[in-house]
Amino acid sequence: MRYLTAGESHGPGLTVIIEGAPAGLAIDLNQINIELKKRQSGYGRGRRMQIESDQVDVRSGIRHGKTTGAPITFWIENKDHTHWKHVMQAEPIDDDLEVKRRVSRPRPGHADLVGGMKYDHRDLRDVLERSSARETAARVAVGAFCKQLLEQVGVSLFSYVKVIGGEKAETRAFESLQEAKEIIDASPVRTLDEVAAERMMRRIDEAKSNGDSIGGIVCTEVHGVVPGLGSYVQYDRKLDAKIAQAVMSVNAFKGVEFGDGFDMAYRPGSEVMDPIAYGDDGYTRLSNHLGGFEGGMTTGMPILCSAVMKPIPTLYKPLQSVDIDTKEAFLAQIERSDSCAVPAASLVVEAVIAFEIAKEVCETFGHDTMERIKRRVDEYREELRVW
Repeated sequence: MRYLTAGESHGPGLTVIIEGAPAGLAIDLNQINIELKKRQSGYGRGRRMQIESDQVDVRSGIRHGKTTGAPITFWIENKDHTHWKHVMQAEPIDDDLEVKRRVSRPRPGHADLVGGMKYDHRDLRDVLERSSARETAARVAVGAFCKQLLEQVGVSLFSYVKVIGGEKAETRAFESLQEAKEIIDASPVRTLDEVAAERMMRRIDEAKSNGDSIGGIVCTEVHGVVPGLGSYVQYDRKLDAKIAQAVMSVNAFKGVEFGDGFDMAYRPGSEVMDPIAYGDDGYTRLSNHLGGFEGGMTTGMPILCSAVMKPIPTLYKPLQSVDIDTKEAFLAQIERSDSCAVPAASLVVEAVIAFEIAKEVCETFGHDTMERIKRRVDEYREELRVW
C-alpha cells in the first residue's frame, strides 16, 4: 500500500491517491472528516483555520461505502483559494504585476532558499506553496482511512502533547483507551494533564504577543499490535525505522524516539531492557522501556513514539534574511502563520504512523480483501498465544 499527495497551499485543493488498499473495507467518511476538523483545531492556530472547513470528496475506489481494491482518490478543497486566485494564476496576467508579486526574501527555517536553489525558482512562492504544512491535511485523511483498517484487526491509536514551550505534562493513568481519547479531545492543547495545559496556553499567549512561535513534543501510542510486524533481516524492513522516517517527513519535526528514547543514554542496560514473561495470553514484557520494538519488530507491547517539533519558522517579528535578487539584507518575508501548531501536529504524526502500521499489516497478511486479512491476523494471534 502506498499513497501520493498533490496540491499547493493556496491552490484549488489537495489530491490524495491511495493504492494497494484491500477490497471490502467499510469506510465512514464522517470519521475522516472528524479527524480533519481536529487537525484544524488547537490553541495557537492562526486565521487560516477559520477559513478552511476540510472535508474529503471521494473521487474513486470506494463504492456503496466500501473499498473496491482500486486506487482511492480523495479531494480536499482549499476554500482560501478564492482569495488567492490572482496570485495562483496558471499564466501571468501582467508581467509587471507578476514581478511585484514575486517572493524573493526567503524565511529562515523554511524550504524557501534551498528549494529555490535546487529547482532554480526565482519566485520562491513556487517552493513555499508545496512545502507548506497545508499538505498535512491530505496525510491526516490517509491516516484516518488507515485507522479504520486497523480497527478491523484490533489495533487502535491516539496521540497527545507532552511538552509545549518547555512546559511538561505529567504522565497519568486512565481507566481505558476511550477515556484517554476523550480527555485529549477535550483539551485545547491535546494533553492528559489539565494543570500543565493552563501553563502551555500561557506560553502560547506569550509567544503570540511577542511575535514569536514555540514548539514541543508529541507522543503517539499504538495498542493491540501483534508481535512480529517488521523484520530484522534487512535494514529497510525494520518497522521502527519506517515509522521514524515517516514522522521526520512531517513539517517541522526534528527528532524521534521510541519508549524511553534519549533518556536511555543516561541509564544502564539493566534499567532499559524489558523482562520477558509467559502466561495464558502467551509471551509478554514486564515493562515497555523500548517502546514496543526489538530488532526493528513489534513485541506486542504498545508502540510508544515521541517526536519533537521545532517552533514554526514564520515569525511576525521576522529574522534577517537576504533578498535573492539584490543580495541585500532584509527582514524575512511574513506569511500567515500559527504561534504554536503542536496540538494539531500530534494528529499528523498519528496519521503517518497509522499508515505505516496499516501498510505493514497488509504486507504481512495480504492486500486483497479485508476479510482475509482479519482471518489471517486472528489465526496468527492464536498461533503466537501457544508458541
